[in-house]
This record gives sequence, structure tokens and C-alpha cells, in this order.
Amino acid sequence: MARDNWPLGQFEIEFEPAAKGAARVGVQFEIDANGILHVLARDTKTGAEKIVEIKSAVDVSDEAVEAMISESLEHAFDDMSERFWTETKLKAEEMLRAVETAFAQMGDAIEPAEKERIESAAGNVRETLATHDARKLQSANNALDEATQNLAAAIVEKAMQVRSR
Repeated sequence: MARDNWPLGQFEIEFEPAAKGAARVGVQFEIDANGILHVLARDTKTGAEKIVEIKSAVDVSDEAVEAMISESLEHAFDDMSERFWTETKLKAEEMLRAVETAFAQMGDAIEPAEKERIESAAGNVRETLATHDARKLQSANNALDEATQNLAAAIVEKAMQVRSR
């Protein structure tokens, strides 16, 4: 897990501001023969990039590396579970934002019964977020996804009508 790592260095990159989840930055790492870490960060939208050399990389003994590998194997299932939870949580938050945006876009065009069904499914996702139960949250996400199928289709149809004008 990222929280278990230690920093090798730090730098800032100036990119255009973007909405949460919309920014895309590609990062590449390379360690040369002298042990110098080269980091390339590129804004995939604009192509702006920055290359940084980190020369003060942490010196780690072979024994410490073996201990880290052993520890990572011991915690592999916990790490996978935490990753599953985090990805499921991010999906839930993304879906909830999308529902709010869709409601704002479609306004009163949504039938009250369908809006109520979507709001109920969204409420279930919000409640399940508090449980830290990834399987229940995944199920709640699926239910919200199913409940919003007609709404998503209506938004796509509306967008196509606007484009064809």
C-alpha cells in the first residue's frame, strides 16, 4: 500500500487545474546504473512534462529488501482487500457525483417514480460507504448503476439531439 512506502524525494509539477477525477498525469520511473532515480511526469491533455532526477535515494541493504519482500507477502491479502475497498469506494463517489450532475441536467424531465428509485439507490450507496464493507458497497453500486440506466440513456439522447442541431 502507498501508505507503507517512504519518500525518496519530492517535487511539484504545475498543470492546468481540472475537475476531480478528470486530470490525467502519466508518470514513468527509471533507475540508472548509478542508482539515480529519474522521474518523468506528463500531463496527458496538454503534453506538458517535467523530468526530475532524485540522487539522494534511500540506500537499502539486501537484508532489508528481503525483509520487505517477506512482509509484503504476509500482508498481500490485506493489501488486496484494501485496494478492492478503495476502488469500490472511488467508484461509489464517482457515481454519486454523476447522479447529482444528471439530476441537475435533466431537471424535471425525470419521472418522479424513477427519481425516487434512483435517490433510494444513491442513499443506499451513501449508507454503505460508512460500513467499510467492500462487497456490500459493490452490490449497492451495481444497484445504483442499474437504477440509472434509463437516466443515462436519456442524457445520451439529449446530447445527441444537441449535436445534431
